Amino acid sequence: MQTLQSSIERLVSLGEIAQHPEARTTFLEFRDALTSGKIRAAEKVNGQWTVNPWVKQGILLGFRLGELTEMNDGVGLSFVDKDTFPARHFTVADRVRVVPGGSSARMGAYVAPSVICMPPMFINVGAYIDEGTMVDSHALVGSCAQIGKRVHLSAAAQIGGVLEPINAAPVIIEDDVLVGGNCGVYEGTLVRAKAVLGAGTILTRSTPLYDLVNGEVYRATAEKPLEVPENAVVVPGSRAVKKGKGAEWNLSLYTPVIVKYRDEKTDRGIELEDWLR
Repeated sequence: MQTLQSSIERLVSLGEIAQHPEARTTFLEFRDALTSGKIRAAEKVNGQWTVNPWVKQGILLGFRLGELTEMNDGVGLSFVDKDTFPARHFTVADRVRVVPGGSSARMGAYVAPSVICMPPMFINVGAYIDEGTMVDSHALVGSCAQIGKRVHLSAAAQIGGVLEPINAAPVIIEDDVLVGGNCGVYEGTLVRAKAVLGAGTILTRSTPLYDLVNGEVYRATAEKPLEVPENAVVVPGSRAVKKGKGAEWNLSLYTPVIVKYRDEKTDRGIELEDWLR
């Protein structure tokens, strides 16, 4: 992929690329590699997540090259979007279950065999969704978000995307995580393996995470995003406002709270039956 990376970086450095003879050919090769999972916006190297800025550059290149066109999904729905990022059309050979009802994934999104897509859901360009994951109804997987194996993105879960700045880390959900209904995970948050996010949990760079079990408070820094520890069970909580009118009015602010770490009881409560897959 080194040659493809060099080609993308060279094209991005040019001012006007619309008429460049290699631009479309190179981009389509890039998009195919992204769709097939051969390249990804972030990957784990020696146990550490590493961002691949050139992949985001390639996606942005596609938007620069694209022209608005009318599209039809074959079942009566029509769209107007950049011709460089049409909707994906899955076949039986992809081994992805896309249940009828208005779901959509863009070309440039990797969706592994055995993934289940419940209607309606949306997977944006650059996203990577690994084997055995379920994307439930009204769930969103944003640009470049990285979703591990056997993850359950419950109904209305929102996994934020990021394209710019190109070196910004995307949201990363590691293997065997349960993201509860109406959760929102944004701004490069890293959710470690086997964590459980209770319904309605919101995680961003500006929300500290309180660990009641270990007596710790986890925060994002300039160099690192907010990180949810492995096996943590996180629920929505609140903390009292202790100054000014907030204290006078007995107000509280939202905050996510780790109330326990996974045990056998937790596993039984969140287990997805194999036959669903």
